[in-house]
Amino acid sequence: MFRTIASALVLATLFGTTAMAETFEVKMLNKSGDQVMVFEPDHLRLAPGDSVKFVPTSKGHNAETVKDRIPEGAKPFAGKISKEIEVTFDTEGFYAVECKPHYAMGMVMTIVVGDSAKAPESFLEGRIPPKAKARFEEQLSKL
Repeated sequence: MFRTIASALVLATLFGTTAMAETFEVKMLNKSGDQVMVFEPDHLRLAPGDSVKFVPTSKGHNAETVKDRIPEGAKPFAGKISKEIEVTFDTEGFYAVECKPHYAMGMVMTIVVGDSAKAPESFLEGRIPPKAKARFEEQLSKL
């Protein structure tokens, strides 16, 4: 009996942090309220090891990282059009996510992993469609 309890405690200690990770659902929508082409929610703050499930509630959308707008060492991801994708975020920092077909229409979201308070200066540098940039700025102001 003691051996069983001791084994259970060791396993709980080893795998306890994995069990604490959360999965968040993000819907990809044609319309929400008065806005079109949106992720809902449009921004998240995660703990390292948390996951996000991107669900194409409306057809014709995908979720993928915006090139050069993820933390150094993080792996980019790209979902297929109209397909669900689940991504685990292990690297701390700011991630820009887009729906590739609707990026110019401002279909973007911001994910922050960890306790970072401010996005790096490079997050909004370079070429970003005006509607996408405005939405990124709004999302950053909420984090």
